[in-house]
Amino acid sequence: MQQIPMQPPVERLFTNASLGRLIWPLIVEQLLSITLGMADVIMVATLGEAAVSGVSLVDNINILINNIFAALATGGAVVCAQYIGRRDEKMVSLTARQLIYAVTAAAAVLMCAGLVFRYPLLSFVFGDIDTEVMDSAQRYFFVTLFSLPGIALYNGCAALFRAQGNSKVSMFIALLVNILNIGGNALLVFGLGWHVEGVAVPTLAARTAAALVLLALLYRDKPYRGAPAIDIHGLCKFEFDLKIIRHILAIGIPNGLENSMFQIGKIVVLTLIASFGTTAIAANAAANTVASLETLPGAAIGLAMLTVVGQCLGAGRPEEAAYFARRLLVITYVSMIALNAPLLVFSEQIAAVFHLQPDTMQLARRMFCVHGLFSMLIWPLSFTLPNALRAAGEAKFTMIVSMLSMWTIRIGVSYLFAAYTGFGALGVWYAMILDWAVRSAVFSLRFKQGAWKRRRLV
Repeated sequence: MQQIPMQPPVERLFTNASLGRLIWPLIVEQLLSITLGMADVIMVATLGEAAVSGVSLVDNINILINNIFAALATGGAVVCAQYIGRRDEKMVSLTARQLIYAVTAAAAVLMCAGLVFRYPLLSFVFGDIDTEVMDSAQRYFFVTLFSLPGIALYNGCAALFRAQGNSKVSMFIALLVNILNIGGNALLVFGLGWHVEGVAVPTLAARTAAALVLLALLYRDKPYRGAPAIDIHGLCKFEFDLKIIRHILAIGIPNGLENSMFQIGKIVVLTLIASFGTTAIAANAAANTVASLETLPGAAIGLAMLTVVGQCLGAGRPEEAAYFARRLLVITYVSMIALNAPLLVFSEQIAAVFHLQPDTMQLARRMFCVHGLFSMLIWPLSFTLPNALRAAGEAKFTMIVSMLSMWTIRIGVSYLFAAYTGFGALGVWYAMILDWAVRSAVFSLRFKQGAWKRRRLV
């Protein structure tokens, strides 16, 4: 009887080593970003609670704007990753140029609109707050608006490198941003005695420098470990491809709306927190800084999820995409527990770093302890897992779920808690956990059903 020769097993697109090379730089990059935010808050806190409150309020608007750039970058990264999986070098490079055009145009529009409407915007969003807090907010907002083009290009270029599987570049650039920003803050705030402009001007300088360096690196046109090179030569010819832009916007617009509505919801809730006074605002600002640290591994692995699942689907390997999505989710849970358990143990010492008044410090501690506990339990299913769906082109579904959950659960329950319980500002954080629980259930079910594996974006 003639034996049928065995077919050699198909090698997976990603090995343990390649996953490690992708994930670890992303974790370091996220850590550097959070360190930067913490350094800003700690430095501006030396100027008083009015200054830190004004900066923290504006940062929520800046995060909203940054989320728009990040959403467009995500759309470009997903499309690029799928073309990389198909080994289509021409389309990879064409997508890269279209992404840069999109984020630059968005930055120009938002910067001009912000400069024209900054006074009525802050008054409308934050209402009747202390005069000193509003003055700090207005001064800080004016300077940071000029950093938007740099932030947009930074997001777009970094996303292109990550789509290629090369996360080391954005990690080193994040280190450059930290050095320039923290060094500039120290010089201007402590050395020259500047007010909130002392933390705004270094942000402008650091982000602009980082964007220029990333553009220069993209112009080198180098492949990365077998992945096609990303070629942006001819960028200044302004050749637009509407089909590619539609693909980018098919991910970017829903993701941008989702992120924007999420941040708008946070700003709406901030008006509720502001009603509890400057103590609540300052505590919320400090707690948000620590909360960003508590979700660091999940945020980093979520970025890796876009690259890994996108390349697998582009290569026509849907089961492999599901395998790696589950594997990355397990890694997220392990890393979240490893990080948050020590943070909870040393929560008192961490809260003391912000040099707040005793009541403010204790409120901040309770806020980030609640956040840290549930970050270990349900956060990955709420925020890391849906990136697998986005990488398959299901950004519209994740948008609808997230927006409905945000506005009905997080915002609605926040106001219910404020009106009918004694939770105060802490009630906003309890409502947030309920929001996570709803998202986790819906996204887990969608992933398990598996229809996302049959979608094709490019």
